[in-house]
Amino acid sequence: MTNNTKPIHASANMAREKAVAVAQNDNEKDNDPNDKERRKMITDTKTSPWVYAALVLFAVITYVTKPDPLQPQHGEAPSIQHVFYYGWLTAISTGLGAIPLVFAPNLASYWVGISNAVAAGMMIAASYSLLYEGWTFDDPNDLSAVPVPIRTIIGGLVGLVFINVTERLLADYEDLTVGGLAGADAKRALLIFFVMTLHSFSEGVGIGVSFGGVHGSELGVFISASLAVHNIPEGLAMSVTLMPRGTSLATAIVFAILTSIPQPLMAVPAYEFVYHFIPILPAGLGFAGGAMAWVALFELLKEAVEDSGLVTTAFVSTASLIGMHFLNVLIDQGARS
Repeated sequence: MTNNTKPIHASANMAREKAVAVAQNDNEKDNDPNDKERRKMITDTKTSPWVYAALVLFAVITYVTKPDPLQPQHGEAPSIQHVFYYGWLTAISTGLGAIPLVFAPNLASYWVGISNAVAAGMMIAASYSLLYEGWTFDDPNDLSAVPVPIRTIIGGLVGLVFINVTERLLADYEDLTVGGLAGADAKRALLIFFVMTLHSFSEGVGIGVSFGGVHGSELGVFISASLAVHNIPEGLAMSVTLMPRGTSLATAIVFAILTSIPQPLMAVPAYEFVYHFIPILPAGLGFAGGAMAWVALFELLKEAVEDSGLVTTAFVSTASLIGMHFLNVLIDQGARS
């Protein structure tokens, strides 16, 4: 009897010690301010009234500014309304990138790291495409005496400096909040928002320039459609920095669309003054590419490694980069043909 009760008592003691250890671990998690903050952000997904107001405004603009006929007549110069509207549609399409995340809005830290790795891969591929497009830029109306590669390099360096200075300035605002996020998450989301918005300026110029010329009515529509498809994964890259941390779907959609608002705003002046905008395109592409590369390498990948590990981050970001690169190649080939 005594021999049998010893292992029973030992098992009971082990079970009791394990339960105590689990309770202590839970208490440590409960007392961890970072864990509390993350859980609070995930559970607090209330959407601000301005987000709904913005969605209504987007819908109204989409309806009111629609030209008639929708597509410019063959052989006729597109109207300013056509140029703006197609730029506007490319901006609206960015919001579609948030839709896939509706199926998994709240993720554990490991999967947040995975989402960061996916976004980093997308942004590195987009950065490469922007820098390559700037480096190989060739237009008969480009009369600048400065070589195209030099303009692209200067733009890239300015982009790196700009985003670095912006990051340092944001470090002084500890109580910063963006889309329901706070602290480091808010700063990171704001940096990505800045980068996406800045690179939309050059895309807006590209839309406006494409509507010029003899075949502008057809080429402009096709380029706009290509950019609209291209904007969807960019909207996803913006959304994966928001929704896994507790931001609502509506807020993510609005922020994604806002990153592309410069496209219709820049398309119109670029169309009206096409010869003045062409020389600055390589520098604009380089600027956006440099800034995007900085955020992907020194913000997103860094946090992804911390949350998901080096091997997982390397695999996921590489797969995302390759997928985004091939998508860009397909879109570019279609546009050039």
